Amino acid sequence: MHALRQEILPPSGVEFATSLRLTPSTLEELPTPPNATTRHEFAARALCNVVIARSSILRIFEVREEPVVPQVDDERERKKALKGTEAVEGEVAMDEQGEGFVNIAKSSGQTADVAVRTTTKFYLVREHRLHGIVTGIEGVKIITTLEDKLDRLLVSFRDAKIALLEWSFAVHDLITVSIHTYERAPQLMTSDPSLFRAELRVDPHSRCSALSLPKDAFAILPFYQTQAELDVMDQDQTHTRDVPYAPSFILDLPAAVDQNIRNIVDFVFLPGFNKPTIAVLFQTQQTWTGRLKEFKDTARLVIFTLDIVTQTYPIITSVQGLPYDCFAIMACPASLGGVVILSCNSIIYVDQSYRLVILPLNGWQARISDFPLPSSTPEQRDCNIHLEGCHATFVDDRTLFLILKDGTVYPVDIVVEGKVVTKMTMSSALAQTTIPSVIRRITDTHVFIGSTVGPSVLLNAAQVEEDVDEDEEMSSPTAFVQMHIDYDDDDGNQFSYPHDVVDIYGDSEAKEPATNGHVNGKVAKKTRTVIRLSECDSLPAYGPIADMTFSLARNGERHVPELVAATGSGHLGGFTVFQRDLPIRTKRKLHAIGGARGMWSLPIRQTVKTGGISYEHAMDPYHAENDTLILSTDINPSPGLSRIATRAAKGDVSIATRIQGTTIGAAPFFQRTAILHVVTNAIRVLEPDGTERQIIKDMDGNMPRPKIRACSISDPFVLIVREDDSIGLFIGETERGKIRRKDMSPMGDKVRLFEKNLKSSLALDGATTTLQAAVNPGSSGQSLLLVRPQGILEVFLRSGQLTIYEAHAGGQGSDPPPTVRVSSLDIKFVKVLSKAFEIQRPEEGEKSILAEQKRVLRMLVPFVTAPAPGTTYSGVFFTGDRPSWILSTDKCGLQLYPSGHNVVHAFTPCSLWDSKGDFLLYSEEVRVSMNLKCVTLIRGRQGPSLLEWIPEFDLNGPLPSRNISRGRSYSNLIFDASTHLIVAASSLQARFASFDEDGNKVWEPETSNISDPLCDCSTLELVSPDLWVTMDGYEFATNEFINDMTVVSLETAGTETGTKEFIAVGTSINRGEDLAVKGAVSLFPLPTYHDSCQSDTGSMPQTYIFEIAEVVPDPAFSSKRWYKLRLRCRDDAKGPVTAVCGFSGYLVSSMGQKVSCDRWLI
Repeated sequence: MHALRQEILPPSGVEFATSLRLTPSTLEELPTPPNATTRHEFAARALCNVVIARSSILRIFEVREEPVVPQVDDERERKKALKGTEAVEGEVAMDEQGEGFVNIAKSSGQTADVAVRTTTKFYLVREHRLHGIVTGIEGVKIITTLEDKLDRLLVSFRDAKIALLEWSFAVHDLITVSIHTYERAPQLMTSDPSLFRAELRVDPHSRCSALSLPKDAFAILPFYQTQAELDVMDQDQTHTRDVPYAPSFILDLPAAVDQNIRNIVDFVFLPGFNKPTIAVLFQTQQTWTGRLKEFKDTARLVIFTLDIVTQTYPIITSVQGLPYDCFAIMACPASLGGVVILSCNSIIYVDQSYRLVILPLNGWQARISDFPLPSSTPEQRDCNIHLEGCHATFVDDRTLFLILKDGTVYPVDIVVEGKVVTKMTMSSALAQTTIPSVIRRITDTHVFIGSTVGPSVLLNAAQVEEDVDEDEEMSSPTAFVQMHIDYDDDDGNQFSYPHDVVDIYGDSEAKEPATNGHVNGKVAKKTRTVIRLSECDSLPAYGPIADMTFSLARNGERHVPELVAATGSGHLGGFTVFQRDLPIRTKRKLHAIGGARGMWSLPIRQTVKTGGISYEHAMDPYHAENDTLILSTDINPSPGLSRIATRAAKGDVSIATRIQGTTIGAAPFFQRTAILHVVTNAIRVLEPDGTERQIIKDMDGNMPRPKIRACSISDPFVLIVREDDSIGLFIGETERGKIRRKDMSPMGDKVRLFEKNLKSSLALDGATTTLQAAVNPGSSGQSLLLVRPQGILEVFLRSGQLTIYEAHAGGQGSDPPPTVRVSSLDIKFVKVLSKAFEIQRPEEGEKSILAEQKRVLRMLVPFVTAPAPGTTYSGVFFTGDRPSWILSTDKCGLQLYPSGHNVVHAFTPCSLWDSKGDFLLYSEEVRVSMNLKCVTLIRGRQGPSLLEWIPEFDLNGPLPSRNISRGRSYSNLIFDASTHLIVAASSLQARFASFDEDGNKVWEPETSNISDPLCDCSTLELVSPDLWVTMDGYEFATNEFINDMTVVSLETAGTETGTKEFIAVGTSINRGEDLAVKGAVSLFPLPTYHDSCQSDTGSMPQTYIFEIAEVVPDPAFSSKRWYKLRLRCRDDAKGPVTAVCGFSGYLVSSMGQKVSCDRWLI
């Protein structure tokens, strides 16, 4: 027997992140987007690469800074502002960029510089599934970095391995340089590696890396940086590229550095030293809150130098008596020096001269530690901040951003007098962002905050100078919020958390007046440094899945199954809804146009004849041109029928023209003033109204050629492929408005065409080998390239294998071409996706007309759609059996989503109804016919229909998903099929208090900066998945939380069958450390009808009963039915009830090692 496993959803979120220059694009400027204005002489540039990892998933992103493209509304306002201005003598017409009329008699060399608005975005480069669990990633420079200027990637794994990776120009992907394994080290052979988590750190100057191992040891991997280091190591210089590192070794800290180093908490490399220097935070004697009377302030800090050549490790700083709850250490910038230690209740700064500066954040610091505290201000005495789970990073040399576990951002300023740090100050909270798991400063002005429970964000922390008034106080920090993130509560109302843009004012820098307070004749102004924090971009994620259940959703008129998962944590918690197929809804049926063999929605410029002269309709300059007609074709009746339909006055369609014959392809031609129409035996040029302008029959002299089976149309070229694999090329002549045949003998007799829709105007240097010579012999100025606009090539083989390649511009290969060519195209194809499809093969000898009608066409149809304002997707639709959408967004890899149809015969994007998010689709559905004897599947054609995507869904994952933010997390979910409601158990936290026998509190906080401890609690919610509102709920005690719940069928006297389904809930009751944990079992019957209650008091003492009853609906909501929860039964247990289930009418529950099976009578 073999265990089979299939991962449908990869791990979500970011656990590790690093910034480096990994790909060649980070060394050069990217081309300016084609729709950017020409006056903005700003080229998009890749700032750096950000590599993130979670579990076994590794993703490489490119952080690009690019100009903001003005929106249509902004362009309209600019046009209105200039309306009514006219050119006068000496002026020329207004330029396209809106700079106004330019006076040619005046010099324009002193025009003011126009500020260019830029935005910073993530772009996915590669995604890999590794063979191992990642425990750390870092960027490193090796000696070959001096040649190519690129960094290398260092990845550590859970099984004590390190992999050195680099970017390969040949394969356009990561390749492995070396793998270093320490599985056989003595520290791992004598311990359980699963109980230890390795940490990876790299020296800021890339001189070595350190991987923590069990038993307080480091695995040190040195890297060569210069040729001189190779000479010292007596290494062979010819193997510099192959061996960029020195032999690694294991550093036993107690034996080699300090015998007191045990129980390492954290470690970090320090910048600004001539040799690698490591700061280690550890606990020689471990303790906890209950033993503070015996052991207190047990944390220590040791800073030592790593001399790799002499294998000596001198200690330069050693500090004892740090609080026992220290959990993290940070290296300060080299200009400041020292380290910052984070504890649960304070922040501690330690410099190299043993000087310590502490900033307490609550009243617990004085109660758990004897560490001397400075005098505090009234504001500090009221401060009550806890740092468990927080992360921090420096945004400049003296400003530290502290992000708590709930995402609240606090600025911490390090005050320096001379060269000595005197104190640290914390300002009020600035904003609330995502819940952090890792923070990295990726550039001088950008900070990346990764999260494992929600989206990860990229922030801009730029320093700017701001003028201030004379009477404005310079030392007081101020902040303002310009943007908000909205969250939905359980009733569908929106509330905002402060987010995104804040200003932190630092020390002022007053300019000295030159003469009487004037500088160059102007009054001198005081300025101050401002750190402006703003959100640039984010990476979507739903976080861990606590529980999930299947539900039934409605997409338009279709009922589809969906998977509801409890995801997220804290204020990012809620539900994430997954669907297998890409969610669509039908807008209207269009049976009149047919189209079983093909449909094309075309934007053709309509003309109006007046006085025998044709004029084109005026176009709205603020909107892109929409489609004006639909061309459809059917194979029946023979030899086929094609129709041209337009939109009628009331929104319906009307058939304008009918054409005999089956259409192979159609597209706008001659700058969208005509229709290029290809049928099986001819190529036509049609007027916008469908009348024929020109026809060229596909003949070889007087003999008919084989039928045309495919074509590719790209104005002014038309390429056809016949059934015998021969090709033909036609070229349009714009001046004459007609096409002509081109001799294709230079390309050979036959050619294999992969897909007729792989066409683009992608500008690449060079040309195809022989097509250029065929189009224009003797010239090299024109080329035709058959690829997708995104640089993606889709190949569908006759074996049923769909393979997608990504095209990249590459350097000249090392291997010369096998044959001498006139010209070549320097690109590389990288496979990014592959999937197998079943092929319908006709039976032997079946060549009838009926078999031709049954044949399902496999086609790849490109499209561009805008399902929501500001959101644009481009992709390919794969028709035929098992039709699919193929999409690729900026922040995820290539995705393939099923369309939800059994068979799709024809597809085309359509904007005939003034919407860029509509599609025309001719589908075939399967209807189920059931009777008492059998189930019959009847296949019938649904016909053409106009549909659209549901815009609320996110398409950045393997399954389309939709996030339902609730502001809290959930631990258990159950779906009730009878009412289509979801019963959810929320996970909350409440203040815990112990009481004596008289009901008095055993302990109360003395001051405002001392808070009660928190404990877990739960509530049971009845949620409507249609409105995503809570209809009713049941609150458990503040110290009681839900462990498990399920639907069970138990005996009851209130139904005819004698049984009824109930919801059984098992809970735990936390009574403090001095009393044992108790539990309870509660029952909630599912709504059938109201029943009477009877109980078997002999088996169930102290029993309460709940009921889910239908009540009068709330007029504030659109739901026609409303339900309430009612308690029906409660049974106290002596221990926590950890699991419940039903078994043949019995309720089975577990309490630790005890399993009980009870009979209930309700």
